[in-house]
Amino acid sequence: MTHNAKLSWQDGQPYSETFGDVYFSRDCGQEETWHVFLRHNQLPERFAALAPQQALTIAETGFGTGLNFLCAWQCFNQSAPPDTRLHFISTEKYPLSPDDLTQALALWPQLANQARQLCAQYTALPQGAHRLVFDEGRVILTLIIGDALQALSTLDAQVDAWFLDGFAPARNPEMWDEKLFAHMARLSRPGASFATFTSAGLVRRGLQAAGFVVNKVPGFGSKREMSCGVLGERTPPAPWQAPWYARAQPPAGGEKTAIVIGGGIAGASSAYSLAIRGWDVTLIERHHKLASEASGNAQGILYARLSAHATPMTQLVLSGYCYTLNLLQRLLPQSDETWRACGLLQLPIDAMESERQQALVRNDIAGELLMPLTADEASARAGLDLPQGGLFFPGGGWLNPPSLVAALCAHPGIHIKTETVALALDYSPEFQHWVVNSESGPIALGSVVILAAGADSANFDCTHHLPLKRVRGQVSHLPATPQSQALHSVICSEGYVTPASKGKHCIGASFKADIDTLGLSEEEHRENLASLQLCVPTLYQALQAQTLDAKALDGRAAFRCTSPDYLPLVGPVAYPSEFNRRYRELMRDASLPLEETAPWVPGLYINSAHGSRGMVSAPLAGEILAAYLNDEPAPLGKHLLDAIHPNRFLLRELIRGKYDPNAT
Repeated sequence: MTHNAKLSWQDGQPYSETFGDVYFSRDCGQEETWHVFLRHNQLPERFAALAPQQALTIAETGFGTGLNFLCAWQCFNQSAPPDTRLHFISTEKYPLSPDDLTQALALWPQLANQARQLCAQYTALPQGAHRLVFDEGRVILTLIIGDALQALSTLDAQVDAWFLDGFAPARNPEMWDEKLFAHMARLSRPGASFATFTSAGLVRRGLQAAGFVVNKVPGFGSKREMSCGVLGERTPPAPWQAPWYARAQPPAGGEKTAIVIGGGIAGASSAYSLAIRGWDVTLIERHHKLASEASGNAQGILYARLSAHATPMTQLVLSGYCYTLNLLQRLLPQSDETWRACGLLQLPIDAMESERQQALVRNDIAGELLMPLTADEASARAGLDLPQGGLFFPGGGWLNPPSLVAALCAHPGIHIKTETVALALDYSPEFQHWVVNSESGPIALGSVVILAAGADSANFDCTHHLPLKRVRGQVSHLPATPQSQALHSVICSEGYVTPASKGKHCIGASFKADIDTLGLSEEEHRENLASLQLCVPTLYQALQAQTLDAKALDGRAAFRCTSPDYLPLVGPVAYPSEFNRRYRELMRDASLPLEETAPWVPGLYINSAHGSRGMVSAPLAGEILAAYLNDEPAPLGKHLLDAIHPNRFLLRELIRGKYDPNAT
């Protein structure tokens, strides 16, 4: 549950009513940040010393107004070589509202450029991890809304410098817990530094117990002393982590050449996230143009279908939804041909769904991303009479997926090969390269391969064990009428309908797991029309849908790719037979803390099985793979990375006793 910070403004500066404390020094907050956090972590010197393509990672407890982040960003721009990157991770239990953040940062005109960019992406953020990208990928902020201890317990990162900036220990003791310091040590690279404004004994002792060497030095302004230091050589042993969900080793030698197979949203997102990090990417698509399959619909919808509880799917969708909206704002101007943040109404289809929506609001799973509306309020938002109220997503809307795919693939580091079918993958241990072959021979060479071809990602010898399946979906295109043009938000219920674009509304989509053809189906057109009539009868009438000939309707059918648990598959691929051999003891006792490294297929990754949620999950999945391949902080907590890891199915089958000694 997310609660915004309760502020009062004293002499024009923010003051926390919850903790009875200031957010920064009244003497000068920016100078305090430089003195405490930047100078005592030696950041100007460390930024300047970064090697080409190297990144430095800072983690912070207490994002507050974002002042520390903006100062670190400014220092990075001033000191670091141009081909380096900054990762900044921050936690915040009580985030400022967007308006309060804008007001607070207006105090620092010298940071106006960075503040403007931050405020543009800092919208209503629900609980969870959110990735914000700046300076074309050179500066990345992972902002985790929630308790700092919980956030660090699931963080997947290696940290070079720590900013400890919660409110004073006497006012906010939970922020200065010994368990938090232990997580800091676990997440730190050798020699990682820390700095904090406090010199309280409990803080110094807690850091020392975790393995840090702690020094007291002069503080800023009226504070006589502060603390800083580095991680010592002796630290408590890290807790066991499952090796089958660990990170695979990035390619040896540091070569940054990748082959992405599949030109839909998953492939384009994977290619883009690597390209902005300096990779040379070859994108292979078997059709004559990109976005020719499930990513080729004229209008996809942008919203987060959520559980009333914080399930892995709900957490993934929330983070992905916020990331996609920010990505669109950065890359693609709104128009009637690209995308519209026109809002989306989710109407319940029955009493059970209505209760689920009410529980979702009660549990505050999505924060300010959604709001409940009465029938009259929903009708006003939609522009036509609706039979009931529901949930409204003000940031949602519709997207032309091919436009986003094209924008992602416009990066100069991405080289596109269309009308090219990848039939076989061959790895050379000697040269540590993959060769992708077609009928006519080799077509691409790279140190990494990412499979993003939907269910076809399982067509290769080393991936045939992955349980990917096709599900057919058909959308119907209905000619707009003068009356239907009044619809100005997306409506989603059993199906969905979009506002008109290019003179047509899009309704859909069918869900057929047992059909393997792609011809347009009159029956599925009728199903889409029936769903529209049931959920939005006024629009059904406005479209004169009762007079439409289903045989003559235009539309589009494509195969979505899903998995047995409906979560995507994102991560490295392992050899199944060796996996079974190394971990066969789990059949006897699934709780054994086995240590042996997973048998990774060198440099092979997958980004697939996004189902109907591809527009909100696939772009973030591209960032996950880029984090793995660049040894960078992941955009999601470890528990969520494990939930979407491809090895989860091998593990489940093994634990159930389905050990196949002949699996290749």
